Amino acid sequence: MSGLNLAQQEAVNFLHGPCLVLAGAGSGKTRVITHKIARLIQTGVEPKRILAITFTNKAAAEMRERAKGLIGREAKDVVICTFHALGVRLLRQDGAALGLKPQFSIMDTDDVTSILKDAAGGTTDSATARQWQWAISLWKNLGLNAAKAQAQAKDDNERVTARIMARYEERLAAFQSVDFDDLIGLPLKLLQDHADVREKWQRNLGHVLVDEYQDTNATQYELLKLLVGERGRLTAVGDDDQSIYGWRGATLDNLRRLPVDYPTLKVVKLEQNYRSTSGILRAANNVIQPNPKLFPKTLFSELGEGEPVRVVDCDNEEHEAERAVARFVSIRANGAHKDWKDFAILYRANHQARIFEQSLRKAQIPYKVSGGQSFFDRAEIRDLCAWLRLWVNTDDDPAFLRSVTTPKRGIGHQTLASLGSFASKYKLSLFEALFSSSLGSVLAARAVGSLHEFGRYVNDLEYRARQTVGADDARAFLTDWLKDIGYEQHLFDSEDNERVAAARWTNVLEFCDWMAKRCGGEIDDTAGASVASERKNLLEVAQTIALLSTISEREKDQNVLTLSTLHASKGLEWPHVILAGCNEGLLPFKLDDDDGRVGQANESIVQRLQEERRLMYVGITRAQRSLAVSWVKRRKKGREIVLGVPSRFIAEMALDQSTVKEDPREKLRALRAEFARKAADTAAAAAARTD
Repeated sequence: MSGLNLAQQEAVNFLHGPCLVLAGAGSGKTRVITHKIARLIQTGVEPKRILAITFTNKAAAEMRERAKGLIGREAKDVVICTFHALGVRLLRQDGAALGLKPQFSIMDTDDVTSILKDAAGGTTDSATARQWQWAISLWKNLGLNAAKAQAQAKDDNERVTARIMARYEERLAAFQSVDFDDLIGLPLKLLQDHADVREKWQRNLGHVLVDEYQDTNATQYELLKLLVGERGRLTAVGDDDQSIYGWRGATLDNLRRLPVDYPTLKVVKLEQNYRSTSGILRAANNVIQPNPKLFPKTLFSELGEGEPVRVVDCDNEEHEAERAVARFVSIRANGAHKDWKDFAILYRANHQARIFEQSLRKAQIPYKVSGGQSFFDRAEIRDLCAWLRLWVNTDDDPAFLRSVTTPKRGIGHQTLASLGSFASKYKLSLFEALFSSSLGSVLAARAVGSLHEFGRYVNDLEYRARQTVGADDARAFLTDWLKDIGYEQHLFDSEDNERVAAARWTNVLEFCDWMAKRCGGEIDDTAGASVASERKNLLEVAQTIALLSTISEREKDQNVLTLSTLHASKGLEWPHVILAGCNEGLLPFKLDDDDGRVGQANESIVQRLQEERRLMYVGITRAQRSLAVSWVKRRKKGREIVLGVPSRFIAEMALDQSTVKEDPREKLRALRAEFARKAADTAAAAAARTD
């Protein structure tokens, strides 16, 4: 406890009732959560009865690592997981009460789009299917099923979507599958409708801690209430000033409801920031000040005043990118931070990255675009995951269709269409249907034989995967399997460019190695509830695949500059940050209503402006030592060039403009010094080689 300030100690020591920890940016919230876990164990709560919920696999992995360093071996028994991983745990254990098998499948985005197209009568319009998917996801996050969505539909478009949702839900049930939203909605239904299950979980949980509480949606809050029960042994850690996910269902109402639902709620404010200098925090406090406050707080720092926040006005987007590069080159030339990983450029929308990438490549500066394509989104990895899902759940029709056709094995689309009609008629999964004694009435003997051969092969793989335990055996099994199905040849046959095919094959080998390590317990199980210290069989590891979104090990120790959207930057920090594109229409994003009511101060626009202001606040508080805010005088809007207006948030930062505006001549001098230094280094290296 000696390393905690007084407010942090107060939060850690309050153990026997509901507690809200208002953790300002950089105020040490993860430290509070891990120390509170240790304190609970110290006072007699069994580690396995402590549940800590985070919002990302990366945050869960970091919390596990910190808990392990603080608590030691007992940390492996603490349940630290995401909301969705908790949902999987609930449904795997008790989903039978809802008619789910323990081996149910979790549909990915592509699967959901495909099922929605089928539910709509076989449409090929992917864009419309994605709109349905977004609407259905929002409804599920609000706790609405198809019937309730139909009853509340406001127009014909919503009524059509609700009807498609009903058929979509029927197909998920038939496939013994769930989507990501169901991993919250179905556990909620389970606890609501089955008192015995609810009481069991309440008995088994001694305390629940929730990180990033301001990002919870209505369904997640109801699930929490049922897990905690009337005893209210809950610690919610969050910050209303960092609530930036309203567009995906997160609601500040959950913060407002806590004091109402738990009258004895203890509120602790963490206002000391350990990340940023006072000048940066003053700008952040000023920006967020106009927003209404649920629980007022003011961040402060003991790190000193630091460099003043700079405002950089640029002629256009190209000039903005050039000045950003020049600024960071200058800081490296004159400052203590030499690693490119200490620098970040943040912006409101993904499309803004392109012009910065061009300037960085021109200057030969290494960089990464945060939020780029996930490893698991690559086609070759999706292919393999479909096979793994089919081993886990043979009723998973989308996985069946992808596996039976990738690589091709002589089973054509006409055969599969006939199998699909047969399965639909008799209400069977495709895998069940292929073994039906009546299948020969609709398919030729040769086609039936090919399907039987595939079915027997899948059953054999499932049996062998269940027996395969440990890293070496898993690696050998996966290698033999890929050779059996000819997947390497399939990649080279399907790509015109051999280098691209070779890169895809490398991804496949890396994925298999990653799977094998998890079978050996060598790496934290980022989709599970605790450190994976025990060896697992390959089938157990395959069950977690659909929950995983990245291989975090791939991103360790990269010495590269970061380009990131403001949303993706939340939870991260860098010594030096540039907030780019701070123009009206970008940040805050366009606030006009679709029906042309430009500037009308209705409730929706006010709420959106408040969330945009919170987004600016999040961006400012990512910076540790220096911050520059840039805007452009002219910017492209479609094919037109329009006059740029500086964001209202720049004025709200209340900076002393006379001291913060950058002098281009100073930048030029710094650039010349950097280039001179590089030339000297090159000359010295050449002289050394000559010697």
